[in-house]
Amino acid sequence: MDMDELEILLVEDNPTDAELTMRALKRKNLANRLVWVKDGEEALNFIYARGQFADRNPEDLPRLILLDLRMPKVDGLEVLKEIKADENTCRIPVVVLTSSQEDRDIVESYKLGVNSYVSKPVEFDDFIDAVSTLGLYWMLINKPP
Repeated sequence: MDMDELEILLVEDNPTDAELTMRALKRKNLANRLVWVKDGEEALNFIYARGQFADRNPEDLPRLILLDLRMPKVDGLEVLKEIKADENTCRIPVVVLTSSQEDRDIVESYKLGVNSYVSKPVEFDDFIDAVSTLGLYWMLINKPP
């Protein structure tokens, strides 16, 4: 995969939040190669090229994963645990974007190796700013290994 092609995997079950996130990233031209999946099971299938994504090249890993915690089927912490335990995927930066303010979730996320933990701001403009800043940092400024 051409490293200039940005690829963000957005894992978010709430369509409104997903739409806001994509709109924020589009404003900074970071949404060209964004893939949106609606639960943790879909996320793992995408990353490991299984199920409905079996025809995907498993070598083409996302450059960044934006991960919600509270999701049906497989929750965000489980997704994070699997990604960070696998030597092929453990270096993908994962940013938890969640409405959860629970200390337990924050502590557990960092224990599992999350790169950043961001609570979703309720205000639309704050949300747009937060996502735009995150996208710019992880996709353009941060140097991956």
